[in-house]
Amino acid sequence: MSSESDPWPVDPETALPRLVNEQGGRLYSLGLKFCGNAAEAEDLVQETFMLAYQNWESFEGRSKVSTWLYSIAARVCQKMHRKRAGEPDQIGSLEELLPFGEPRIAQIASKMDPADIQMIHIESREDLERAIAKMPQDFRMPLVLKDIIGLTVPEIASVMGMEEGTVKSRVHRARLKLRKLVDDRLPRTPDDVPPAAYPIQVCLDLLEAKQRSLDLNEEFSSEVICQRCESVFASMDLAQDICQSLAEDHIPDGLNERLRKALEEL
Repeated sequence: MSSESDPWPVDPETALPRLVNEQGGRLYSLGLKFCGNAAEAEDLVQETFMLAYQNWESFEGRSKVSTWLYSIAARVCQKMHRKRAGEPDQIGSLEELLPFGEPRIAQIASKMDPADIQMIHIESREDLERAIAKMPQDFRMPLVLKDIIGLTVPEIASVMGMEEGTVKSRVHRARLKLRKLVDDRLPRTPDDVPPAAYPIQVCLDLLEAKQRSLDLNEEFSSEVICQRCESVFASMDLAQDICQSLAEDHIPDGLNERLRKALEEL
């Protein structure tokens, strides 16, 4: 079985079947989450692979082939889904997305009954899919590429032609939006929770550290953490788990056949 790091053939007739096999499932997953329906997702996948075939000579091997392919897919996505009239540029302030002033906060998922968490996971999955589909595209694309497809921040910056800091900012804000949806389904603490014993800026610094750990797929730990931050981070982890479960690992048989025939005709 070949891997992405193995040398790629010079001729597209040999390279594209392998590319479809290795990247087709993830590309279809991107299409589903970005387009919101299977028909448009299939169109996105087909057009992306057709363009990859036609422009295969431009792949010079200096980047990963997946980064090159998703750069094509990003342009196809943007062409298919121009910004809608009235679409917001932002998705909520920190005050709207974090429980700074709420007297009762979400219980910690790891301390709840596993059966209850499984039900929340199932119900929240639908919430998150709808929320992702409605996000402004400037936030939706980086989020899907990072937390569902699994690209790194530098890879997303290359795909989208933007600074890494911009990618992080948009992914971080989008994560908080999804976290809030999961949080809303979790049961509240039985008693009021006291305010943090330290300034809000400390909470924001911890939040930034937590986001960095998610960016790098690393464990997060801190000796200084209040009950409110613990609740926020637990719901972020649950939202992250749900996002990862949204990734498709296969390409539909019908689409695979369409691609095979289309490539043969080129």
